[in-house]
Amino acid sequence: MTRLLIAGAISMLVSLLGTKALIEILTSRKVGQPIRDDGPEGHHLKAGTPTMGGLAIVSGAVAGYVISDLFGGIYTRTGIFVMLAIVGGGAVGLMDDWIKVVAARNLGLNKRTKILGLLIVAVGFAALMTQFTHVETTISFTRFDNPGWDIGRIGWMLWAVLLIVGTTNAVNLTDGLDGLAAGSGAFAFAAFTVIGFWQFRHLEVYGNPHALDVAVVATAMVGGIIGFLWWNAAPAQIFMGDTGSLAIGSGLAALALGTNTHLLLPIIGGLFVAETVSVILQVIVFRRCGGRRLFRMAPIHHHFELSGWPETTVIVRLWIMSGLCTAVGLGLFYADAIRAGIAA
Repeated sequence: MTRLLIAGAISMLVSLLGTKALIEILTSRKVGQPIRDDGPEGHHLKAGTPTMGGLAIVSGAVAGYVISDLFGGIYTRTGIFVMLAIVGGGAVGLMDDWIKVVAARNLGLNKRTKILGLLIVAVGFAALMTQFTHVETTISFTRFDNPGWDIGRIGWMLWAVLLIVGTTNAVNLTDGLDGLAAGSGAFAFAAFTVIGFWQFRHLEVYGNPHALDVAVVATAMVGGIIGFLWWNAAPAQIFMGDTGSLAIGSGLAALALGTNTHLLLPIIGGLFVAETVSVILQVIVFRRCGGRRLFRMAPIHHHFELSGWPETTVIVRLWIMSGLCTAVGLGLFYADAIRAGIAA
């Protein structure tokens, strides 16, 4: 427990101070986020806001994770690999953000190059996990044997790649309003902190010897996001950029894989799923119904804005939805623990 508290506190402090430093450095050099021309009209006022704030989130998380080990912690391969996935996702996003600000346009890496970068991160994580840890190669909901469909090493690697690429893109789509993706990500990482610590306390049921270290990574990400959110809350003084959204997405997927809760992730991250589905439905309806649109604009948070909701109202209401999804996910996890006879 002490290591969890230290990881979260250090991460939050580093991120809080680091984000402030980034704002000052990027503002002085006039490095800001270009805004898409077809977005909501009010967003044009945000042009020039510093971006790449995800650097502070990742730096804070790494610092919290590393320093907390000095207080009775033991690094594990799973914890290290999950942190590497977070850093890798952030690195791909950083390249994308850098191209945007240098070229002064809202397009960074092309889709093919960005997907290639994420595939490298995902394949690397999957290969390391299956080669150097005792991860169970089963499809899992709340634990490795529920439902416990064994898909073998290659099948698990493909599944891991799909989960990481899908989650990173889902979080990236959600990152369109001040603090929306950050706040929702904090809820999800908090859920994995609880899950990891619970698995650590009940090793005989979950069979995850690295669970505590994984919980430390999740806690470090919560701290990093909270420190960043202090400056990212509406009206945002800095954006996380793809550096942050891809790091958050990679981290959530890697944590789900590291805790054998793959199928629980879409519930915990229900807001990210809803945002992605809204984009998919918009494209399908547009193509099959002669250019008609299901929503005023996708992702769906922009639809609410164009429907007359103030931005802060959209953010808070979607945060509430995200919190409820987290609560449902943890409720299902605990309900399974009751069935397994380790909770009452």
